[in-house]
Amino acid sequence: MGSVSLKIGDGTARFKRATLCSSAVNILMLFSVITTNLFALYAFSYSPNQHINNPLLHPHKNISLISQQVSLIIREIDSSQRKLAQMEKELLGYDTLDLSRPNLASELKLFLKHHQLPLGKDSRTGITEMVASVGHSCEKSADLLSQYMSYKVSGPCPDDWSLAQKLILKGCEPLPRRRCFAKTIPKVGLTSLPVSLWKPVSEKMVTWGGLGCKSFNCLNSKKLSRDCVGCFDLVNEYETQKYVKARSKNDFLIDDVLAMGSGGIRIGFDIGGGSGTFAARMAERNVTLITNTLNVDAPYSEFIAARGLFPLFLSLDHRFPFYDNVFDLVHATSGLDVGGKPEKLEFLMFDIDRILRAGGLFWLDNFYCADDEKKRALTRLIERFGYKKLKWVVGEKTDAPGSGKPEVYLSAVLQKPVRI
Repeated sequence: MGSVSLKIGDGTARFKRATLCSSAVNILMLFSVITTNLFALYAFSYSPNQHINNPLLHPHKNISLISQQVSLIIREIDSSQRKLAQMEKELLGYDTLDLSRPNLASELKLFLKHHQLPLGKDSRTGITEMVASVGHSCEKSADLLSQYMSYKVSGPCPDDWSLAQKLILKGCEPLPRRRCFAKTIPKVGLTSLPVSLWKPVSEKMVTWGGLGCKSFNCLNSKKLSRDCVGCFDLVNEYETQKYVKARSKNDFLIDDVLAMGSGGIRIGFDIGGGSGTFAARMAERNVTLITNTLNVDAPYSEFIAARGLFPLFLSLDHRFPFYDNVFDLVHATSGLDVGGKPEKLEFLMFDIDRILRAGGLFWLDNFYCADDEKKRALTRLIERFGYKKLKWVVGEKTDAPGSGKPEVYLSAVLQKPVRI
């Protein structure tokens, strides 16, 4: 029947497409079998006319009646199987990729095919086969995924990073691996740390395909986000003063925050880090930082890497690929606002709490509060974790690049408690 492996949470879940994986589904199946058998017994034993008790007197009518009842039973069984299959998908929360589709790329089918281990069952893990991982939402974008997997094997990969990002933003994450060579761009002019942190990046070092702007001057003239206005200008704009010079009471200085950390701040994670300036300031203080980013409207990943920093190309819908309690610091800006239902932000906050060590710092930096209810909801959510409030500031700033109206922002430094 084939199998598909889905990347759900922190591991790879393997599902047989013909296997009911829920006890509730098993009960429903058992009930369906019993019901259909009772119905069949009733159909063959019941006579619509009590006066006709000898089947030999009207053989054609009895054969026709039996045929009708059998057809009805078959239809009921088919309908039950379809309903059960749909209920299974709803219970499991995913749709399987149907590899029998004629329009699926052959490379995608080959990648998803399960492979038996050459020596049989592994004694340590208990697995008997290796199955590749794809995001569970890829089924909803099967045509785009098939397009992504259409290429010449051992040839150059299509210039389709924007297609890959579109799939990621649709929840198709992780993407399948490909057997083609990614386009290479000469990185001429790279310098070593610490010079690379503030040296302007050449426009020839990044990929501009699929972007509206084709230069850093164009990007610096736009408000790409609340956290990135002129953020690609490493010489003249405010980017050079960030975290070392405050413009409002919501702007915390990096040295002040580092002094709050118990046990020292050595490694950190930056969520929605723009062009990597926070990571650059941390690198100047011998703190290793990973910056989560996507190339939405700008080549953030390549720009951060050109500065000698570590970009992590990952959406916030994906579980962070880190072990529990490993980071001394997690820094987040307005990019933390994932929108949608409140539960979505809750899942994200619990994942942040998971990777942050006890005593570690969660720095919420200028989080935009659209209204009082947004601020109250975020405050209630944070208080559920029992963090110690080392610093908490709610203030207004003028949206200069936009309407010029004052907006409410929340900045806080919180310390994760020890939980037993």
